[in-house]
Amino acid sequence: MRGPTVESLMTTEVVTATTDTPFKEIVRLLDEHRISALPVVDTRGVPVGVVSEADLVAKEEYVGGTEEPRLFAGAARKQRWHKAHGRTAGDLMTKPAVTIATDASVTAAARKLADGNLRRLFVVAPDGTLAGVVSRRDLLSLFLRTDEQIREDIGREVLARALWADPNSITIEVADGVVTLAGQFDRRSEAEMATRLTAARPGVVGVVDHLSYEWDDITATHTAGL
Repeated sequence: MRGPTVESLMTTEVVTATTDTPFKEIVRLLDEHRISALPVVDTRGVPVGVVSEADLVAKEEYVGGTEEPRLFAGAARKQRWHKAHGRTAGDLMTKPAVTIATDASVTAAARKLADGNLRRLFVVAPDGTLAGVVSRRDLLSLFLRTDEQIREDIGREVLARALWADPNSITIEVADGVVTLAGQFDRRSEAEMATRLTAARPGVVGVVDHLSYEWDDITATHTAGL
């Protein structure tokens, strides 16, 4: 059972810059398209960096050619000073660009965004070229699925496809994304797996487990191994 991939959520129409895109053109593109960053691509269309509003604002911080930071100034401050003197995307960009594959799971994308404290990831095709961009908001769109869509998904993907269970033997109720499972499985391992898999389905906020089972195969297995 596979969940949604990055490709299913990404935006494919991405505004880009090249390393020689001028400073003022970058500002114009950001303003015109109401975005906060641009991927910088090489001649093949491969992302090599990203230039953001934070990279550009250094020009104002050090307006007028403010004296270069002293030797013991922090690395971040020195980097901003150098960017303040940049004229093109190649001078200004942060590199490398943080990317993710089109077939990566949404879970992997969410983890990468969280670990890097990032707003977006640039999505690359198998040949390394830019295919799209996926943002935090794109991932959150999964929670816009209706309760009925979630209920049908769990019946089809969790009960029927993953567990080969009769969907009619288990009651699935969904309210505001919170799923309540009730009914009986033959084995404890099946009941626990149903809860875990349900919690991992797109749009599920939480799971209330009212499942029971006839045979505790987990305890029996552990006891047999002693």
